[in-house]
Amino acid sequence: LPLGSNHAWAWSIMEIWIFTLFFLWLWKFLLGKVKLTPVFYKSKVIIVILIIWLVYIAFQCIPLPISLIQWLSPEAAYLHSLSSIKSTATLSVAPHITAISLLKSISYLLIFLLTILLVRREKRLRWLAYTLVFSGLYQAFYGSLMLLSGLDSLIFEKKYYMDVATGTFVNRNHLAGYLEMTLAIGIGLLISQLTDSTDFTWKQRLRSIFKWLLSGKMLLRLYLVIMVIALVLTHSRMGNTGFFASMMITGLITLIFFRKHATRSTVILLISLLIIDIFIVGAWFGIEKVAERIQGTTMDTITRDEVDEYTLHYWQDYLLTGSGLGTYYLTFPKYRGHDIAAFFDHAHNDYFEFGVETGIIGLFLVGTCFLLSLWVALLAQYKRRNPLNLGIAFSVVMALTAILIHSTVDFNLQIPANAATFMVIMAMGWIAYYLPHQGKRRHRSS
Repeated sequence: LPLGSNHAWAWSIMEIWIFTLFFLWLWKFLLGKVKLTPVFYKSKVIIVILIIWLVYIAFQCIPLPISLIQWLSPEAAYLHSLSSIKSTATLSVAPHITAISLLKSISYLLIFLLTILLVRREKRLRWLAYTLVFSGLYQAFYGSLMLLSGLDSLIFEKKYYMDVATGTFVNRNHLAGYLEMTLAIGIGLLISQLTDSTDFTWKQRLRSIFKWLLSGKMLLRLYLVIMVIALVLTHSRMGNTGFFASMMITGLITLIFFRKHATRSTVILLISLLIIDIFIVGAWFGIEKVAERIQGTTMDTITRDEVDEYTLHYWQDYLLTGSGLGTYYLTFPKYRGHDIAAFFDHAHNDYFEFGVETGIIGLFLVGTCFLLSLWVALLAQYKRRNPLNLGIAFSVVMALTAILIHSTVDFNLQIPANAATFMVIMAMGWIAYYLPHQGKRRHRSS
């Protein structure tokens, strides 16, 4: 999580650690100490698609006959011809940059595999969910403390976004994206612990309220409040919009299509989240500033719409196979108009960036993985009966929807920490649907 792992030294540490974990698992697998899980076998479809994605990105880096490159990507062939006359060329305009991105993509696949291979029991699924919540809580506490105390940073010197919360990230929008995902997991955990009250007298209801206040549910609710405070303090327009919109969308889907699982407690919780977090927490910690930023957003005050327009022109030259994963910052300046003075290393739109870098083929592969995981999480909400699986399925749908919304104006999926977390949450959707329910075992005394 240092700087979102968006620096070479940081993502290298992340990759080394993920590869080490995977090879340790593989070593134990060869020794017969661990085995493939039922979830792994049921997730073969998405695993195969992710492997095809890796092969496709590797294909962008491999030297191919120049005639084939001219057919697949005339613009890439033209750029390669400017340096020297060659008999071979690559689809990527900068194959060494794409190779770096390929290594990241491999680590993302491995963390997806590790998640479905290691989360073999409901207890581990709960541990994983709480780990993500505590990680988000740390980011929220750290970011809020640095902002409200006036300190720049305890670890890295803060150079940008001095008046908003950024956590250990450089960009406030990426902290917002991380909090969207971890908040969704926390809400799913809270839903999994809810039960409809059967109390009828005021004395019974009062007793239930005090019992709830002293339980771990109240502590988890407090964690969520702290995280919402930090989300508001980022002043991220689409971060806050994505979070609250995804919660309402997922809640409505649950109420309309999965009524048998939408208990009265779930409805009350979602309503309380909206009311308490927006009107009470937001009023104290500056949600009006977020609202002012949203109201003040016009086509004249932002440049992202012009960047999107120029990015579409860029995409037309690399429509089928893209310019190479990770090459946006190298290629975009050629298409940037004179009205764009700033340097853009990313498209501020994940859909466009994946499109221009990997073409229609790559965008189709990425989109298929995303939609499959969303569909599986929705199926889990419909078919599963276990409260934990239902809660995790809700959180996966909410987290994916939040990033789906946020990605229209930002690049969270280009930040390694957020992309890795996104892959873990996608894997949790498959686990929520396919993890066998471990009922209480009866032990007979001899």
